Amino acid sequence: MIHLLRLAVGITDVEHLKQRQLSRPRPEVPKKLGACVWSWTKRRPTRAEELVGGGSIYWVIKGQIRVRQRILRIDEVADDAGLSRARLILRKEWLLTDPVPKRAFQGWRYLAPDDAPADLDARGETGDALPPHLAAELKSLGLL
Repeated sequence: MIHLLRLAVGITDVEHLKQRQLSRPRPEVPKKLGACVWSWTKRRPTRAEELVGGGSIYWVIKGQIRVRQRILRIDEVADDAGLSRARLILRKEWLLTDPVPKRAFQGWRYLAPDDAPADLDARGETGDALPPHLAAELKSLGLL
């Protein structure tokens, strides 16, 4: 299993990413995959089988890894200009992650499971959790 790391260009926060993905037409997928959204990429990942076998796409928003989505399928389709593209079929579920700083890069990168940030829900913390935007700001200041 492997993950993808991708910049969410022009996206301001996790809610904005959700709205953008939900505003696109729904991909035609088998019912067994459940509720899905999708994202384009120019080239099909060479390690597609590893991605579909339990991998996720980790979104970098405003310089930090903030959220992930499970990759369910990767389709090769032609865009409006007739060029071949890869369409990533993603689970319609956005799992917040520990905010981890990440510099800008082009395209996407593979992310090893050991290097992936933990899900915020998976920590099992009790009490009031900080809102993700506040936790990210404190972490960027070195206070968390």
